[in-house]
Amino acid sequence: MTAEDSATERGTIAVSGEPQRGSAPPPGAPPPSTSPPHPARSGTVLAALGVAAFSLTFPATAWALEGLGPWSVTACRVVLAALVAGGALAALRVPLPGRRHWPGLLVVAAGVVVGFPLLTTLALQTSTTSHAAVVVGLLPLTTAAFSAVRTGVRPSRLFWAAALAGAAVVIVFAVQQSGGAPTTGDLYLFGALLVCAAGYTEGGRLAGHMPGWQVIGWALVGCLPLSVPGAALALLGEPVHLGARAVTGLLWLAVGSQFVGLVAWYRGMAAIGVARASQLQLAQPLLTLVWSVLLLDEELTPAAPLAAVAVLVCIGVTQRARVPGSAARIGPPTGANQDKRP
Repeated sequence: MTAEDSATERGTIAVSGEPQRGSAPPPGAPPPSTSPPHPARSGTVLAALGVAAFSLTFPATAWALEGLGPWSVTACRVVLAALVAGGALAALRVPLPGRRHWPGLLVVAAGVVVGFPLLTTLALQTSTTSHAAVVVGLLPLTTAAFSAVRTGVRPSRLFWAAALAGAAVVIVFAVQQSGGAPTTGDLYLFGALLVCAAGYTEGGRLAGHMPGWQVIGWALVGCLPLSVPGAALALLGEPVHLGARAVTGLLWLAVGSQFVGLVAWYRGMAAIGVARASQLQLAQPLLTLVWSVLLLDEELTPAAPLAAVAVLVCIGVTQRARVPGSAARIGPPTGANQDKRP
């Protein structure tokens, strides 16, 4: 090899920053490391775990209502979840969020911590879990719409077509289940859709600036001044007949649905975006139907498997549809821009 060839080779290495196989890395280059899991893949897994946890919410609520009134169930689940979250925040000495984040945390608290649990619990007094599950199946489309308004992300037409198709399947399934007659429970459920979609969107945005568990943790802790006296008043005013199923349902609502599930959900949304993550929830009503059969002995109609296949196809399309780059992450990488100032 001539001196000129050697110089050219060295120049190529210097420009590319990648040494040839078997050669030593350039001076000052970082040591080679194994590639971490793809953010989109891990974000999808986390969001899917959140959906799996949420799918048990309605059966757990039905169990809790066997021993407590609707207001007691809502207030007690918030208090218990806030104690878990507050303990974790205190143990890790997490600083208070920045002032600019508190308005968003209040939206999360109003929509996800209080609004959705209360409205769905009231609905389940007159609706079956299977019926409530299919109505709430409109949540992915509602969340995607809120996200488009709040974050300015505009998914592709294919994404919206698949999302609308999935919502249409859920609506047809709901109408077939209820005989086409809306009830008072349906009004509660539609209200729950709106407040929950707002809370999901705002929480997903905040999860781009702080870890997802801190988003729901601070929202829960912020509700304590209201939830503690609310729980005391509800327990005094409503009958209490605690049994094994009621206690199990309440504990799952507090720890599984209200805290752990939301931690995974918000981290997933921070990784893959609110719009894309929301479409994974198209599978939630169908999972809830399975739990309602296994845990509550409700009957599963023959249309459920067909709806399941159709919805899963729509999910696959939304996950592959083009979403602008800003949807892939809705903030800085988790941990890269955590606010340490109160």
